[in-house]
Amino acid sequence: LGWAIIEALLNPETWFRRDRPTFDTLGGELLPALSRARTGQPVRVWSAGCSTGQEPWSIAMAALDAGAPVEIVGTDLSQRALEKARTGAYTGFEIQRGLKAETMLRWFDQADDAWIAKPQLRATVHFARANLLDPPTDDARFDVIFCRNVLDDVDPARRSQVLDNLERRLVDDGVLFLGPDEKIEGDSVAFRAVSGRRGLFVKAPSAIRRAA
Repeated sequence: LGWAIIEALLNPETWFRRDRPTFDTLGGELLPALSRARTGQPVRVWSAGCSTGQEPWSIAMAALDAGAPVEIVGTDLSQRALEKARTGAYTGFEIQRGLKAETMLRWFDQADDAWIAKPQLRATVHFARANLLDPPTDDARFDVIFCRNVLDDVDPARRSQVLDNLERRLVDDGVLFLGPDEKIEGDSVAFRAVSGRRGLFVKAPSAIRRAA
């Protein structure tokens, strides 16, 4: 009963390439630069609060279009959302919400009344259940973290806890994407906003020194 209540309270709203300028920045600038800097190593991306998977699949499309090797992890608290994300299958309405016909046909196969992510997309993404309030229990770190349109649904008293956990997962020259209208309130020692790029943050030097 407890989990049924939690599932009912979670916000599953998402769509492909939500806030398109974010994905233009990711595929056109960020991933190519990180790929050059990580010679021989894939760029590691975490989609935190990925809901039913449209965001990590959108990240995968941007990476493959850019020719950047990536490893993408999508996590969510909702087991129901993750079950759908893992299928990579979406209705016609869901797939057209954010994707042009050309993109749909390039990255998804139609099967009956569903559109299913192609193998090359599926090979880049792994899904797992995670609570953003839980501190990291391993040493896994990421070059890019997406945590977009998630903080507004977190108790304001606990947002700093989520941001601290995200900072621990981010490499020293890594970047964090929040929603375009989301801000980090207060005097954060963990992240610094990138001027002219809404929702884009880098790990602050003070956070790097603190971890040293």
